[in-house]
Amino acid sequence: MTSTPPPSTARRSKITPEREKEFYDAVLEQLREHGYEALTMEGVAARASCGKSTLYRQWKTKPRLVAAALRANRQGTLAAVDTGTLAGDLREAARIAAGTSGRDTRLTQALGLAVLGDEELQSALREALVEPELTAFDAMVERAVARGEIAADHPAVEFLPAQLMGVLRIRPVLDGRYADADYLVRFVDAVMLPSLGLAPSGGPTP
Repeated sequence: MTSTPPPSTARRSKITPEREKEFYDAVLEQLREHGYEALTMEGVAARASCGKSTLYRQWKTKPRLVAAALRANRQGTLAAVDTGTLAGDLREAARIAAGTSGRDTRLTQALGLAVLGDEELQSALREALVEPELTAFDAMVERAVARGEIAADHPAVEFLPAQLMGVLRIRPVLDGRYADADYLVRFVDAVMLPSLGLAPSGGPTP
């Protein structure tokens, strides 16, 4: 009787950063097109022109691969915003958000309920799309407080990210289209600035 040898730990093969990016791009494209549940390692492998064994060897499971793709894709799109006024910053943030609204909204919608049931995915989504923007909003508010535009304890401050991120997510549901720059800038002027006691000019509401 021959004994079955214990399984050996698979070694991760070396993959170039360029090739790794191709894998991650394939993951994110599949997510946006088909959603998380329909995404398969086989589908990613076909799009990236590789064997599925390569993906399993590197990342072991679909959640790990998706989480890695999200983390690699993280970017602080609002980090460079600094117009000199809070009103200007929020309008510029709205314009930038409009430029990525279709891409990022499709991604968060694709992950859907899967994010709520998977802590690793949830953490990766926050790192990729949420935390960089929250940091940028905090910086805008800190500068506004330092300039004397608003009080540090203004009750509307904590809701600024929820307002802009929320309208990005809900507009496709309400109107069947993504929020463009004109829509978001009007939202800033009509809703966000008045909630802070600021007029569209950037000064206090008369």
